Amino acid sequence: MYTQFFGNFLLCRNVVTPEQLIEAINKESTSHIKLGTLAMYHNLMTAKEIDDVVVAQTHEDKPFGELAVERKYLTEDEVNRLLSEQSPEYLLLGQVLIEQGIITNSDLEDLIIDYESEHEIYDLDLQIDQKEQVAKLIRHYFKLDSLNNSDIYESYLTLLFNNLIRFIGADFTPLTPVLCEEYATQFGIAQHIHGKYDIMTALDMSREMAVEFASRYAMDTFDEFDEYVQASLEDFLNLHNGLFTVNMSNNNSVELQLAPPEIHDENLVDLRQDAVSYLFPVLYPFGTINILLSF
Repeated sequence: MYTQFFGNFLLCRNVVTPEQLIEAINKESTSHIKLGTLAMYHNLMTAKEIDDVVVAQTHEDKPFGELAVERKYLTEDEVNRLLSEQSPEYLLLGQVLIEQGIITNSDLEDLIIDYESEHEIYDLDLQIDQKEQVAKLIRHYFKLDSLNNSDIYESYLTLLFNNLIRFIGADFTPLTPVLCEEYATQFGIAQHIHGKYDIMTALDMSREMAVEFASRYAMDTFDEFDEYVQASLEDFLNLHNGLFTVNMSNNNSVELQLAPPEIHDENLVDLRQDAVSYLFPVLYPFGTINILLSF
């Protein structure tokens, strides 16, 4: 999950464009982490030393590790340890951007330091499970501590991003949330949650994006927008919200009920005047989907 938020970090720093980020994310699946990238991350080599070895590889047909040992940048024990140690997935995204000529090794070295410092990421984080990673990142990234009912936002968003990974795919980047007073949909599915909390949720995207979203969710291929695509979007939101209400009951002893999903086709979503409403855009290769959360 750190990879998705690293992508947002790069966008906010104007290091990449959305198009460059999507291309890099798509390339990740066919790429492998390099020894030099690992050595830099673990503070065993500098960016300058890595560049030196890479240049040497253009003149000598030898592996990176062998040349790094020859130049005394690494020991053989360090090479073996690097090949066996666990490292964060966002390193691979940075490496792909280097290969595409968008950033340099030196850039990546500085960006990783800033990213980990900003998000308070430590080596121990690599050992905790994905749900805990998402919860920690969401609370820090979305600055939830400053919001009323921040624990509800954390619970809902943590489950949401885990469900996006589980059902739609991990190749996304969350964008900066937007405070909303009103929202006009493209093609939206809304659902109200009633009980101790009165929550309005919505999933919105263009019809073209809905076809790809539904294809991923249903693990099938839809060629055009139809009732099956619409039903898939309704089912995803209903499933996610159902899991959220179960979690609230089990973990917080709060009983909530779901209303049936509603269609909002190019119209305004009715937001309560006394509610606080946020739009959470999520960038996928097929476009940006919007999640609305209001209560």
